[in-house]
Amino acid sequence: MEASFWHQRWERNEIGFHGASANALLVKHLPSLRLPQQSRVFIPLCGKTLDIHWLLGQGFHVAGAELSELAVTQLFAELGVAPEIIQLGKLRHYRATHIDIFVGDIFDLTADTLGQVDAIYDRAAMVALPAQLRDKYTAHLTAISHTAPQLLICYLYEQSQMSGPPFSVDDAEVKQHYQAHYILHLLESADVAGGFKGHIPAEEHVWRLSRLTPQA
Repeated sequence: MEASFWHQRWERNEIGFHGASANALLVKHLPSLRLPQQSRVFIPLCGKTLDIHWLLGQGFHVAGAELSELAVTQLFAELGVAPEIIQLGKLRHYRATHIDIFVGDIFDLTADTLGQVDAIYDRAAMVALPAQLRDKYTAHLTAISHTAPQLLICYLYEQSQMSGPPFSVDDAEVKQHYQAHYILHLLESADVAGGFKGHIPAEEHVWRLSRLTPQA
């Protein structure tokens, strides 16, 4: 998708993808990663998700990447926190206690700029990208996180019935992108209540991605 597509969605408040509470699948399955408190969780294409509020409340540190600066300013306002803002090349770094959000193109984010990542939570990033970008995205995410373990949530539906985003990403594609670097565990398959647009049957698949080889 062009950057302008997402900027316009935020400017028009067309953010139906923004949940009204922390994602139930995150709450249910994050413990499977066995992260100690104060672990740093990276959320690509994070928007202003309430999952961030929940993670901070559970004692985790949060890093995120987001294209829309409007989304990030709203996030910090809703957190009731005044961030420090630093220009880092093409990115703007919003930071406060236990939270770092990098505003700009995620492909401009480097491992050095991002810093330590203990886990990745990808609920809305992979499924937001068209097929031609997903190879680039997954390779980049693996590189900048040093293959950090992931909790990944994907949608499956008949793509011809809806143009997306969110896009349908089936199990074979998840394996195509990640099986060279991770052990993949399908934790849950659940129907999307009511489907998409009230009539398109859809499922959510929840994956845990564990490193093939533990870091030294």
